[in-house]
Amino acid sequence: MDGQIRLGPWLVEPRLNIVSRNGTAVRLEPKVMDVLVCLAAHPGEVLSKEELLKAVWPDAFVSDDALTHCISDLRRVLEDDAREPRVIQTIPKRGYRLVAPVVPANGAQPSTQTVPTTVTGVVTSCVRRLWTWAALGCVVLIVVLLVALRGRRPDAGTVSPIHSLAVLPLQNLSADPAQEYFSDGMTDALITDLAQIGSLRVISRTSIVHYKKTEKTLPEIAGELKVDGIVEGTVQRDGDRVRITAQLIYAPFDKHLWAKSYERDMRDVFALEQDVAEDIARQVQARLIVAKPALPSQPRLVKPEVLEAYIQGNYHLQGSGRGEGEEEVTKAETYFQRAIDLDPNFAPAYIALARAHNSLSRGGPEDLAIMRRAAEKAVGLDPSSSDAILVLGDAQHMAWDWHRAEESYRRAVALNPNSALAHDALGGLLDEFGQLEEGWKEFEIAQELDPNQDHLADALYIRGQFDRAIEIRQKIAVRDPGFGYNHYALAMNFAQKQMFKQFVLEMGKAGTLFGMPDIAGRLQHAYDQSGGQAALRQWAKELERLAANGEFYLPRDLAELYATLGDKDRAFYWLEEYRQHHELATAQVGGCFKCDPWLASIRSDPRFSEFLRRVGLPR
Repeated sequence: MDGQIRLGPWLVEPRLNIVSRNGTAVRLEPKVMDVLVCLAAHPGEVLSKEELLKAVWPDAFVSDDALTHCISDLRRVLEDDAREPRVIQTIPKRGYRLVAPVVPANGAQPSTQTVPTTVTGVVTSCVRRLWTWAALGCVVLIVVLLVALRGRRPDAGTVSPIHSLAVLPLQNLSADPAQEYFSDGMTDALITDLAQIGSLRVISRTSIVHYKKTEKTLPEIAGELKVDGIVEGTVQRDGDRVRITAQLIYAPFDKHLWAKSYERDMRDVFALEQDVAEDIARQVQARLIVAKPALPSQPRLVKPEVLEAYIQGNYHLQGSGRGEGEEEVTKAETYFQRAIDLDPNFAPAYIALARAHNSLSRGGPEDLAIMRRAAEKAVGLDPSSSDAILVLGDAQHMAWDWHRAEESYRRAVALNPNSALAHDALGGLLDEFGQLEEGWKEFEIAQELDPNQDHLADALYIRGQFDRAIEIRQKIAVRDPGFGYNHYALAMNFAQKQMFKQFVLEMGKAGTLFGMPDIAGRLQHAYDQSGGQAALRQWAKELERLAANGEFYLPRDLAELYATLGDKDRAFYWLEEYRQHHELATAQVGGCFKCDPWLASIRSDPRFSEFLRRVGLPR
């Protein structure tokens, strides 16, 4: 029985080992839940102790005491009385019977599995004697191990401190699988709110999505993410009602700490989600001496249709990050604009709209203007939103409004120290200023907060650590071979290593993924005929052709290529083009004029100092 059932006033969730009533949830030990499920599969029937023992402990010998303990726990949790049973009735000398009504929840059907029948006779007696001696031996061994491990594992009553946390993707329990986007949206919102606890390290969404429907155990996940606590739970949407069940686990030992269920109207869904975050924060506080969590102010009511459009838009925007194409960004824009049209004061929709325009490779002054207006509106509506201030900083950075961008990024980090995106953005800007040591610290923090994403490869490239950058990008290429930018960046690293055969191969892959497969052949021909320098010159010709045709505009890359090829005049020509039209440029690899390895040969030229002055960078 994997689906939910209602047992009188109680909701039973076997997959999570949780029973709940009126918003209060209690987690059962797995064997206790197994006993309950077994009884619920045969409501009204008397099940003997032996039948229950065989069903719940099929491969081990345990005494009746184990079953009695489970029944006692069930009665305590379900507030039942053995003398006047309303849930579980003891049938003297026979067994137990479930007397509470059992009703499937969410369309789930009761299990029809049968309990194994009793095996009697001499053989059973002999087997039991053997199991008894084996069990005694196991007990001795366990005692020895416990003594050896004393002090390494906390006792049941020991408070388990939580310094770091990961929120696993909430499971969609709605009858409609298409509601997956809604459970994803609730997961994102919960992560965002918990990230406000500055003294707690909270893993970013982009790293936890890898564990959706994973088979890994909680201790395994905790080890990979380097966290103490894990939040897992479910989301169930039924019309305009939403129910969230969450539980907090001390992950290293899979130790349950807290669980609760919440139910609210759709228009109150952000308040519901914040209630979950606040309760989890209180549980963390109880285990760690920290300042009072500065969670957001009480959210206002949101129309269900506004929330629907916003969450749908986020789902499509994340789809573009999953490699599903730029058309997903266009769909996301439409949904975000719909949310804004329905509620012009809904700040999250403006933040998301700004991010959508920042994601478009087409770029352009119009997109930058829309992005900046949306970000400014979001900050005006919610001045304490780290995400709003971050997208405003991105718009300022793209406009080369350096110092305002720095102010915004530092403010975004201060408001949400768990924002990997804010730390990454600040690190990139500090690199632009030539503050490489401080910038590297920000990249390291971003990587720690978002361990399943890359925040280091571009930073290593800028710092001339090409071998480490190549190692990271090769791993990404194995995991995501269709990620065109990664192949492009890998090619640029190989070029710096004078590994031109690999440069041609990776640049050809990038060209093919960007819809220009003919480039690969021309690069290969140039390399075969005249070597690596010829391949670089051919690549420069390709970029100039693409710029002339209005397909890709990469003036900075052209400046870098000509600087490396020794043609300083062409290098400064393209740097000036970049200065005048940088808002039109397609996303570039790297981002530090002062330390870009491709520009090393022209950095001593007086024209370079003049260029830095004209772009407004501190010298």
